[in-house]
Amino acid sequence: MNNVFELAYILLATFVVSLFSFVGVVTLALNDKILNKILLILIGLSAGALMGGALLHLLPEAVEQTTGLDVYLLVLVGFILFFLIEKVLHWRHCHKGHCDVHTFHYMNLVGDSIHNFIDGLIMAASYVVSLPLGITTTIAIATHEIPQEIGDFGVLLFGGFSKKKAIVLNFVVALTAVFGGIVGFFISSYVENIVIYILPFAAGGFIYIAATDLVPEIRKELDMRKYMATLVVFICGILIMYFTKIFFEG
Repeated sequence: MNNVFELAYILLATFVVSLFSFVGVVTLALNDKILNKILLILIGLSAGALMGGALLHLLPEAVEQTTGLDVYLLVLVGFILFFLIEKVLHWRHCHKGHCDVHTFHYMNLVGDSIHNFIDGLIMAASYVVSLPLGITTTIAIATHEIPQEIGDFGVLLFGGFSKKKAIVLNFVVALTAVFGGIVGFFISSYVENIVIYILPFAAGGFIYIAATDLVPEIRKELDMRKYMATLVVFICGILIMYFTKIFFEG
């Protein structure tokens, strides 16, 4: 693609994903019972889409792009780095029924900013490789943003922020994906072979989020019917990635 069109697609994709931060407004109209049901479905879909995005799109593309580099080692590096990032940025928790706005809530905002920035980098690198890979990567990230933003919104409210302030902060933090997209575009476009490193790193990160964050939430469901229904949704997430691969890449 032409560089101008690549940047346009990246800006559009990252901005659209950032708009998912407003999903918190929708959750205000739902009671806890309905919200919990929706969340489990969204988590299952997100887990499947991330696993499918990593194993059906990012990893094959990384292998195709490589010039003798150990792609699978970089996947492990990505997995480990996401583990370290999570541990460093989410080490404070509040265990009271209600908390004032303590440091951990700001740490949560910092962690989300870095996470969204990395998402922007990944989307940018994907669009630089090809439009189909960019679209499928954006879909995988978008499916993860919905349950994540609901959770983030809840954390901010629980921590003492007003609803208005929580919505504004969530959106501002979400916009770091756009900044990540711009940085990723210039790095990927002008630093030779950097995409070879970003794609397997992203695959490792997708696998980490799905396997350690989302799937454990699904496993907590004790009702076998709900559990199996969520498993079906998880498979649907994988199938979405599979069919987008066939549709866009042939």
